[in-house]
Parts: sequence; structure tokens; C-alpha cells
Amino acid sequence: MSAFVTRQHVIFVDDDDALRAATTQSLELADIEVHAFAEAGAALAEIDEAFAGAVVTDIRMPRIDGLEFFARIRAVDPDIPVILITGHADVPMAIGALKGGAFDFLSKPYATDHLVASVRKALETRRLILDNRILRAAAETSVDSPLIGDSPAMAQLRATILQIARADIDVLVEGETGTGKELAALLLHRKGPRSGRPFVAVDCGALPEQLAEVELFGHDRAAAGYGAIARAGRIEQADRGTLFLDGIDNMPLAIQAALLRVVEERKVQPIGAAEPRSVDLRIVASARGDLHAAVRAGTFREDLFYRLNVVRLRMPPLRERKSDIPQLFAHFVEEATGRMGAQDFRMSDAARRHLIEHDWPGNVRELRNFAYSEVLGIAPRAAAATEAMPTLPERIAQFEAHAIRDALASTGGDMTATLAILQIPRKTLYDKIARHGIDPKSYRQ
Repeated sequence: MSAFVTRQHVIFVDDDDALRAATTQSLELADIEVHAFAEAGAALAEIDEAFAGAVVTDIRMPRIDGLEFFARIRAVDPDIPVILITGHADVPMAIGALKGGAFDFLSKPYATDHLVASVRKALETRRLILDNRILRAAAETSVDSPLIGDSPAMAQLRATILQIARADIDVLVEGETGTGKELAALLLHRKGPRSGRPFVAVDCGALPEQLAEVELFGHDRAAAGYGAIARAGRIEQADRGTLFLDGIDNMPLAIQAALLRVVEERKVQPIGAAEPRSVDLRIVASARGDLHAAVRAGTFREDLFYRLNVVRLRMPPLRERKSDIPQLFAHFVEEATGRMGAQDFRMSDAARRHLIEHDWPGNVRELRNFAYSEVLGIAPRAAAATEAMPTLPERIAQFEAHAIRDALASTGGDMTATLAILQIPRKTLYDKIARHGIDPKSYRQ
């Protein structure tokens, strides 16, 4: 899946060398990246469905004219914004193209600020379209794996998990907080021969030492002080399934010694029981830090480490797979909007910058929380986006006013000369001047 749009540019096509150079300079001064071409054929080579920018093109050009160029762009992707540059004689064609899907049209000579404003709206529109495509794809794609991401690191991780899942061997998963260690354990369980059997997760760091033994091993009816009803511990609950020991590096040393027998012999002896009981299970353990370093520090048993370390998986932190951030963010946005009943989502520029620039020390968990917080602020942004987008009649009215003002400016307010340029009836011109609140006297020199 492609990333959220972070860098955009404009393709500008005009066979007039001087105008092309001047317009390119004006757009670049407005901090808009421009790829300029003298003819449409070369520009088409840059355009595909993933094209993240907008196109500005003259209508009158040799070989491939602007309207044919526009038609070819729409054949590639009808959602690419195309702004047409017209001479006054081409206004009817431009209006027809606008009704046929063109984003905007400007008449020569056009004011730089009008061009810049139109281009910026076109770029924002394209960015929203591509972002929304990613969101829809995340919603429509059936995710067979809980580990989301198309980066090489995640592709290799999933391949390794699928390979060792069928082997039904114990696995040690290492990774920072929030990298998805439990999801990796869950995938190992789902893709292995124990799928459909219990998957029992134990947060070793959350177990108080005085309760850890009974929680893990359970107790027999004969156990003094534990009541008359026997209780199966988490280890027995995982019989025939998978036992996931999350944060085993936080397990007290005394409990580690008792766990060693379970790992070595697959036997568990509840508190008060006369004999150990056999259990058939797979053990997946996770550690937030370097478990080998914990062995050297004396906080983790060396013999238990080597028993668990049959196969070791390393979960990459998010900062090492930043190309996965857009897909993950889209997944969490879809998840959040579904839960909160939101109808639409528009990512702010600040959020987009944060996705790119942040190091994500809390990894995927932090990204998920960020996505949820963004969705909570969706309504004001969505409303602002709707209000900012002009309708087709509004665009045509803006063009009319702009064309009349340009003609008046070029003729110094001379109405006869203005009529000759615009080629419309005198009454029509005066009606439009009144409708748009234009004062011809202000243009007289």
C-alpha cells in the first residue's frame, strides 16, 4: 500500500518558453515544486494512478493539445486535478472541460495569485483523494495477519513466523514496548497446529510475587489456606494450546526456578498437589529488553534463558520501519471511526508532519493512541474542508469576474475595447459587471 502523500509537485505544460519560465518561477517562489514541459507527450510519462500532484496545461499546443492531454490524464486517473489555461477565444471549450471534470481554468493573462491559489487547492484535493484511497483500502482489505506492514522487516518477520509456527517449538520474542510482541505470539498460535486451542496470555510484570505462584500453577483442594475448591493455574489452562509469558524478564527469580520444570519436562505441580501433572503446550515468552543482558546482570536464570531460547524473534521498533506508518495509521483510523461512529476523516497538516517526523518511542501502541486522538478531532476539520471547496457555479462565477477584470485592466477601462476582447453582447457585459460588483471607472488611467 502506498504511503500518505508527503511531497507534491505540479506538472506545468506550455509551449511558450517565456511564459513557461515565468510561471515556473512564480510557483516556485510560492514554495510549490514545478516540473515544466514544453509539450504534453513528455509530461504524460510522469503521470500514473499514484501521481500525487496536479497538472496545469495550456489548451493551444502543437501535437497534443490541452484538451486531448486532459482526456488522456482522465484515462489514467479521473481524480487527478487538471487546471486549464485558456485564451479568451477558448472560454467555451474551457467551460465544457470544467463540466467534464477539469479542476479549474484561468484565462490569459492570469494573475499569479489566482494561479497559486488554484494550484494549492488542487494539490490539497489530490492529497485528500489519495489519503482517502488508503483509508478505504485499509477497510476493504482482509488482514490475514495481525502484524500490519509491507516493509521488508515486517515481510521477513511474518515469513519467519509462518515458518516456525508449524514446527510447534518454543519461541522467545524480544522487542521494545508497543512493538506487537503479543500479536506475534498470537500469529504463531493461529498459524500453528494448536490453532483453535486455548491461547493464554500472562503479564509477568503485573503479577505480584506473593500471588504469582498460585496464578501460574494453581492450587489443589488440599492446599491449606486456599479454600476447598481446586483452581487450575494459567499453565494448566493453556493445556493443548499456547502459553504466552509476556515480559518474562520481569518475572521474580523464585518463580523462574519453578517455571524451569514446566519448560524442561512439561509438568506442573499445583500448590498442595501430591504429584506433578503433565501439560501439553507451546510456550512463547517475550522480553522488553535484552534477555541475555539480564542473564549477565543476574536478574534472569541462565538455564531458563537457554531453554526458552530455541528460536528468537526480534520485533523491529517503528522508527526502523517508518514506511509502515501510513498503513498502520490508516488501519487505526478505520478502527477508531468504526468504534466512534465517525463518518469521515481528514488528516491535518500538523498530524501529517507528526507522522513523518516523530520517532515513536511507544511504537505501534503510541501510533494507535495518536490515531484515536486524531479521529476525536475530525468534525471541525471535515466541516472546514467542505466549506473551503467552491462549487462548480462558484468557480464559473470566479472565472467570469476574473476575465472581466483582466480585460478592463488591459484596456484601461475602455468598454468598447473590453467588449472586443470578451466578445459578448454589451447588455451581458453590463449585467455581469453589476452582478460581480465591478467598477469599470477604477480601471481608467
